[in-house]
Amino acid sequence: MNWLLEHKLPVGAYAEDVVDWLTANLTAVFDAITTGLDLFIGAVLFALERPHPLAVVAFFCAVSWISRRSVPLVLFTLAGLLLIINLGFWRETTQTLALVLSATAVSMAIGIPIGVAAARREWFHAVLRPVLDLMQTIPTFVYLIPALILFGLGVVPGLVATVIFAVPAPIRLTRLGIVSTPAQLVEAGEAFGATSMQRLFKVELPYALPQIMAGLTQTIMLSLSMVVIAALVGAPGLGVPVLRALNSVNVAKGFEAGLAIVILAIVLDRLFPVAEGRRR
Repeated sequence: MNWLLEHKLPVGAYAEDVVDWLTANLTAVFDAITTGLDLFIGAVLFALERPHPLAVVAFFCAVSWISRRSVPLVLFTLAGLLLIINLGFWRETTQTLALVLSATAVSMAIGIPIGVAAARREWFHAVLRPVLDLMQTIPTFVYLIPALILFGLGVVPGLVATVIFAVPAPIRLTRLGIVSTPAQLVEAGEAFGATSMQRLFKVELPYALPQIMAGLTQTIMLSLSMVVIAALVGAPGLGVPVLRALNSVNVAKGFEAGLAIVILAIVLDRLFPVAEGRRR
């Protein structure tokens, strides 16, 4: 036991050396990524903050009706968003919504192609699986520190940490949907002379769509769960009043901010219907 303690492997030092090397040699790359993500999030936030709050509420009510054709859902969306306005958290809600939508878009853009590649190449999935396990189990604060060093204080490191935490969901579920495609459908496509790309876009992806939509909703929920953690590195939104309430032991303010997060989570979850079963 003493021998093990006396010969400690410098794992932490190696990780620090990697971050130092990235900071010294790829600063321009990370600055460009930061600028691009800032512009992207800023555009989403502008689209949410520029209109009147009631116009945004009406938009979400319309989307909920188109998505589900459910009067109770429309009424819940209307009442929930109006309650958020009444509580005085509308600006924080739009900031959180911009972060969640941006993180979801980036996660899906990364996750779907990687999921398809993992479904097509088993060796790639074998290599990728422990990486995904690590991304889902490692404490968030471990990679929040290098994200803060590489991308600076603000919304971008919060977005990066959120994407790292959420992207395994679309990767896993996209791959699951692709590999679950019945062999008969694939063989039928090949019998009609479909190429590999035609088979992917006309057979496998349509069949996998329910799983991909499930990955989308999971990504949204995982992104929302990172709201408070993102606030620790300067990301605006509903996580800020939660942290302030925690620091001041303000139960009322913490409950109101938490309620706003719950309402937003339910509304976003219901906007994207997921098929209950496979098409026959």
